Amino acid sequence: MSKSVQAITWAIGALTGLLVLAAITLFYFLDTSAFKPQLESAVSEVLGMEVKVSGRLGIGFFPGLRVTLNDVHIRNRGTEIAIAKQAKVGVNFIPLLYKSVRINQIVLDHPSILIVKDRDGRFNFEQSDGAQKTLADLSLASISMTGGTFRYVDQHTKAEFKTDGCSLEVSRFQLTGRGRPGIMNKLSLATDIVCRVIQTQDYVASDLRLTVAGQGGIFDLKPLTMRAYAGQGSGAIQADFTGDVPRYQLRYTLSQFRIETFLKNLPTQQSVEGPMDFSATLSMQGKTMNSLRQTSEGHISLRGKNLILNGRNLDQEFARFESSQRFNLVDVGALLFAGPAGLVVTKGYNFASILQEPEGRSEIRTIVSDWKVERGVALSQDVAMSTDQNRLALQGRLDFANKQLKGVNVALIDDKGCIKVQQTIHGTFKKPVIEKPSVIKSLSGPVVSLLKPVKELLPGGGCEVFYTGSVASPK
Repeated sequence: MSKSVQAITWAIGALTGLLVLAAITLFYFLDTSAFKPQLESAVSEVLGMEVKVSGRLGIGFFPGLRVTLNDVHIRNRGTEIAIAKQAKVGVNFIPLLYKSVRINQIVLDHPSILIVKDRDGRFNFEQSDGAQKTLADLSLASISMTGGTFRYVDQHTKAEFKTDGCSLEVSRFQLTGRGRPGIMNKLSLATDIVCRVIQTQDYVASDLRLTVAGQGGIFDLKPLTMRAYAGQGSGAIQADFTGDVPRYQLRYTLSQFRIETFLKNLPTQQSVEGPMDFSATLSMQGKTMNSLRQTSEGHISLRGKNLILNGRNLDQEFARFESSQRFNLVDVGALLFAGPAGLVVTKGYNFASILQEPEGRSEIRTIVSDWKVERGVALSQDVAMSTDQNRLALQGRLDFANKQLKGVNVALIDDKGCIKVQQTIHGTFKKPVIEKPSVIKSLSGPVVSLLKPVKELLPGGGCEVFYTGSVASPK
């Protein structure tokens, strides 16, 4: 027999086999309403949760057997976790011959997903204590999603965020040993994620793009890019689940973001304008947010040039402080906290006192806010800013683990870096207070006479060098 005849014979045989297989499949699927419970059961088994299809089913055969499900609902422990307008499920042919459904592909259209962490630390997708069991291994050739929304709620910390306009493409997904400890060590995947909007309770970012790849308990999220506060962010995260405690490495930069956009959601009329650069390199470990804060190590930096502060002429205030004794250095120094804390430190602070002259205006030539983080405490390294005629510097520690300010001093300094005037701030992030004068005043209260001339701090007129950093004297 010639090779051409052999090829034709093989092709006819293959086509006949496919037609027979398609006929058998059609036999199983002619009554789609009868098949729906079987498919719901199969998908429920794959996910380990209850899956219900409220809409109609459709069947397609090319490029492979695909079942279209309309109005899909996923529930667990009596709570709805996800809704999808439409889901397309790829099904393997051969197992159908044995009346078994095996899924190899999932495509979701406009899904809405809600993940909730309750007050006991349990997620809504986890099995109940009475239903703990080892689920079958899961291997999918591909998972994709378009037009999705995702919402996360922590009922204990009240933290919440939401993403919208998300698409996802998973080219490899394998999960073994479900229901047993150490599940992250048994997960393998490669995925690309794009989200149009990310929103927390206070801030909004856009155009999130990241690639996630991992196996053997180590996952890399890189590159990670997004737009935030009119600036461009980029970075990478590595998560290591090979040990008893998860470990994380974070690197992130936000270039040329607008400080006025960042500040606009704060309860203040303060107006600071201009571009700034932020960067952070951190490592941490733990299973809770508190343990992550307590173990964080690394560096954080915020820098900017030629910023405009509307509402006050700082140089005029600095020049006449001895006669007025009404200007509060911490009002201005609060801007320097933005480096490590994103103004979390001064979240409850009343900035209105800095705006007593609505026609005033100051140019901040340079601002540098560099911090070293050790075991959850940020230590000032180089924190200062300069105006046309003056420099203001800050020293101290910010304890993020316990949310406290420790030994934080803000000082107006001369061209040698010596203290001209200083103030001390301490207490909690939520209720910071000023140590001097003897009557302690809350920062949220009215401005009082808190400035201490250097001659009172250092009898005899000696010079205490407070600052030796990179911000040069304007004089």
